[in-house]
Amino acid sequence: MPYSGLSRFDSAQMYRNESEVGSTILKFLSSKANSSGLKREDIHFTSKLASNSSYDAARKSIKQSVKQCGLGYIDLFLLHSPYGGKAARLASWKAVEDAIADGEVKTGGVSNFGVKHLQELLASKPRVYPAVNQVEVHPFNTRTEITTFCQDHDTVVEAYAPLARALRMKHPVISSLSNKYSCTPAQLLIRWSLQHGFVPLPKSVTKSRIAENGDVSGFEIDAADMKQMDGLDEYLVTDWDPTDAD
Repeated sequence: MPYSGLSRFDSAQMYRNESEVGSTILKFLSSKANSSGLKREDIHFTSKLASNSSYDAARKSIKQSVKQCGLGYIDLFLLHSPYGGKAARLASWKAVEDAIADGEVKTGGVSNFGVKHLQELLASKPRVYPAVNQVEVHPFNTRTEITTFCQDHDTVVEAYAPLARALRMKHPVISSLSNKYSCTPAQLLIRWSLQHGFVPLPKSVTKSRIAENGDVSGFEIDAADMKQMDGLDEYLVTDWDPTDAD
């Protein structure tokens, strides 16, 4: 249910929750709780292809995702990883392009793609360039090569696990700067991501923390402190890391 001013939902075939997320959105939109009068077009729903394979398999899978979510179309559809090899990646991307052409998907992107995968896709002269690369990024895993390439090619970096799954909340630098800016460690990490031009995707099941995580406009991290946070990079991977897959 959208609350705390949030109306973006991140799903995936792999999460097996497209139907649940879609039905919850539709239920909210038609309920009295929707006091702002939000409509389907005010909601941004993302899903992802579980695996890259043949064009026909990917195209069928995308259609199934649209049907499963029940929202009429998917706002952003991503290739969840670069696994499967070059031929499978490019065939799956062509399926995304055709889904966009057919109105099933509004925007296409990728997830967990390294620079070599992005270069490969751009070299294939696609009809549609990836609008987004969703990848794990935080001060303890800055992925500067990937984020710089994306920003140089107008691909938005969606930073998942921007809080490093709470594994470094008590790091001395994070604690010190949180005190300096009178914010929580989570707010500091989200603000760092925003100031780098990323779209952070913090995860929480607590309403108060969701609201808190969105309240980061009241301060700005100065340049010296941003540099200090950048220097915390230790290539901390908190989930999976397919960015160097063949």
